[in-house]
Amino acid sequence: MDNPLNQLSPRLSASYSLTPGTSLNFNIGQFAQLPSYTTLGYTEFSDQLVNKLNGLTYIHVNHIVAGIEFRPSENSQITVEGFYKRYSNYPFSVKDSVSIASQGDDYGVCGNEAVTPTSNGHAYGLELLGRVRRYKGITALVSYTFVRSEFTDLKGEFIPSAWDNRHLFAITGTRNLQKNWDLGVKWRYAGGAPYTPWDRVKSALKVAWDAQQMGYLDYSKFNKERLGSFHQLDIRVDKSWYYNKWSLMLYIDIQNAYNFKGNSRALLVRVEDSNGSPVTDPSDPNKYLLKTVKSSLGTVIPTFGIMIEI
Repeated sequence: MDNPLNQLSPRLSASYSLTPGTSLNFNIGQFAQLPSYTTLGYTEFSDQLVNKLNGLTYIHVNHIVAGIEFRPSENSQITVEGFYKRYSNYPFSVKDSVSIASQGDDYGVCGNEAVTPTSNGHAYGLELLGRVRRYKGITALVSYTFVRSEFTDLKGEFIPSAWDNRHLFAITGTRNLQKNWDLGVKWRYAGGAPYTPWDRVKSALKVAWDAQQMGYLDYSKFNKERLGSFHQLDIRVDKSWYYNKWSLMLYIDIQNAYNFKGNSRALLVRVEDSNGSPVTDPSDPNKYLLKTVKSSLGTVIPTFGIMIEI
């Protein structure tokens, strides 16, 4: 961090008006991001900073966005934009031989592992957005994004990152009703994210399982599988009362209103006997018997609230 030139983040934006309601927009920029402090401060068996010795430095990202914007009226807007992002100096896991950007939820909670600044990546796609403000009491936003997100592996080949959902769609709307009632809804959709299957052969070894008390991922098939798509509906209703010197608002917020159950990667666990002890594989005394347990995400979450302003 002692050299400010390593973290310069210049940006340029421009807009050209074609007609009173149509314009071309463009922006380009470079951003510098410091890796997490736990990664910067990682040590092993001495006081030496391992990743400092590995040359860890700022992550650099180059952005370019270009598109066209239509404004049919003062209260409406439609935009179409294409974007491209290029990542360099991204931390690359020495242990797993993958970019930590590709690990997603598999990345360690503390981020304390040996990495090198050798991974590159890119994300590109198209975004469509439509917005209406205060039309007969309705404010709404609809957006669709097609995105590809990939980072290099040990061979320098691009593979899908954990954020490569490809299709993202969202609808958000609010309606002002009579007598200070307000209704809000939000529906979201995301295509299936990639994930890495379990290495059942390595995970079954007692020595391997006992070392980390969980299964191992098969990094030779890194992000080769995909989860199912995800979607969710959230609803919120507000009721307000206004007085001379204060106001009161009650609200109810329901997330995942229709209780969608999204799939996550199946859990890999040891088979246990009636006493809760792990069962040894009868064909190999050096292995445990393993099984997979299906896991689903999603539940209805209601929230009630009171807000008082004085």
